[in-house]
Amino acid sequence: MNTSFYIAKRYLFTKKSTNAINLISGISMVGVMVGSAALIIILTVFNGFEEVILKMFNTITPQLEITPATGKTFDPNTTYFLQLKNNKKVFSFTEVLQENALLKYNNKQAVGMVRGVSFDYLKNKGLDSTIREGHFMLHNKSGYNAVIGSALQGSLAVNTVDPFTELQIFSPKKTLAVNSINPADDFVIKSIPVSGVFEIQQEFDNGIIVPLDFARTLLGEDKAISLIEINLQPNENIDNFQQEVADKLGDKFEVRNRAEQNRSLYHILNTEKWAVYIILTFILIIAIFNIIGSLTMLVIDKVKDIAILSSLGASKRLIKRIFLLEGMMITMSGCILGLFLGFIFCILQQKYSLISMGEVNQSFLNAYPISLKAKDFVLVFITVGVFSFLASALSSNLSVKQIDNINQSL
Repeated sequence: MNTSFYIAKRYLFTKKSTNAINLISGISMVGVMVGSAALIIILTVFNGFEEVILKMFNTITPQLEITPATGKTFDPNTTYFLQLKNNKKVFSFTEVLQENALLKYNNKQAVGMVRGVSFDYLKNKGLDSTIREGHFMLHNKSGYNAVIGSALQGSLAVNTVDPFTELQIFSPKKTLAVNSINPADDFVIKSIPVSGVFEIQQEFDNGIIVPLDFARTLLGEDKAISLIEINLQPNENIDNFQQEVADKLGDKFEVRNRAEQNRSLYHILNTEKWAVYIILTFILIIAIFNIIGSLTMLVIDKVKDIAILSSLGASKRLIKRIFLLEGMMITMSGCILGLFLGFIFCILQQKYSLISMGEVNQSFLNAYPISLKAKDFVLVFITVGVFSFLASALSSNLSVKQIDNINQSL
């Protein structure tokens, strides 16, 4: 067995002459344990929130989005777009025509984004999970239906169970009426029943989803669309497909994946997680550097042992390594215990929802979400390992700084 490791292990588990050394070592270990557990729990909670939010966004955000580089609309009836629509790798190919319009329900008015979608849009899984009231339905036996965002529903007080009151949508005509006295003649006015209310995020909740044919009539567009949304078959490589489509379309179109469509969201999620990691790491560093006091007192307690080892021919490097390993064993033991406790808590939170988010959030999440990732455990272990090595190395250097004077005095 390695000599320095054997002696360090004996120092760790044998009783010291001063109980304060044991107490300080124990406090250092507990501090690292609590810090490691807190760090891994916070990271897993952020992972959980990230998965929940992205899953919610991904329900209504396509894997790929094709938009014109210039202008608002384009003609989708080209040879390549028709080939793309029939591509075996494509699961859903949704044509979207969107524009702001004035919405009116009873005596209330609001401006919202009208999104006309082709019926491939209904292939997207999880649409019903976004519904707060009613159903996600765009067509039934009676004709077209609309699904409205919760923000618009709040502004207009839309009643989804009222079959007699329809939502009116006003869109300016492309060619205005000449010498018209009635301002309504300058608008295309269409009515449509509301089948449901969805709730995702404010950016989406201030809009309304209608069938594409309804939107064409409302906006006066016979062929043009605003964008194309594409979802691929399972196990297809999105990045390769995106690059292939972008190469075919050239500079006239932009092909964006989900991260590019929601840059601000992905940036916020990553920034918040790393900000919390850095803050908790500073707290963990303070706990780790308590080991300096523990090792310093241990050196004082073992000063005779150091002198004897030196007299027997032990080099300064060996003595340094003893106290370096002593410090590493204390802090890494705390780290491993902390990771284990954090893991157990996360499992219990996943299974039993120990900590709820309160009554306000029960419609969205009953308890704090948890998502365990191995890379987070590795990250915490490496973080503790690096700083415990620095603290232990500093203490071990101080421990042998005056070794020659110790030999002379003894």
